[in-house]
Amino acid sequence: MLERKLTNDYIRGLVEGEGSFTFSKNKRHDGTSIRVPSFQIKMHIRDKALLEGMRDHLGLGNQIYIYNYQGKDGSKRAPTATLIVRDFGSLKNIIIPFFYNKLASNKAVQFKEWLNKIAEDPLVPESYHLLYRLHKSGYYAKNPKFD
Repeated sequence: MLERKLTNDYIRGLVEGEGSFTFSKNKRHDGTSIRVPSFQIKMHIRDKALLEGMRDHLGLGNQIYIYNYQGKDGSKRAPTATLIVRDFGSLKNIIIPFFYNKLASNKAVQFKEWLNKIAEDPLVPESYHLLYRLHKSGYYAKNPKFD
């Protein structure tokens, strides 16, 4: 349970430090590899409620995954809680508009590079290319959905 309500700026700051705009490797039913654009944020298990609050604030339906990866080096690592968003509708209607032109520092660069790679990577399914086309057309800049 969170002590206070999250704000948009708080969530953006959290993502600046802990979030990632990346690609998830998947396989189609025919066995061919694809790369699906995804947004991820991973934190220590003690911050699971914070990720749940972030998810709920954004109106996402995704579950929070718990991982207990111990690594091959024998180190004891604490479990982590991870929010992963890779479905087209949530990326198009929530994630991209929420962060578009609202990030600073290196995360802003990573975000723009991620949008460009969506169109450039031949392993990204064609349906996800619409995300890039909306970006290049200025749609997200002209239609800010979140403050």
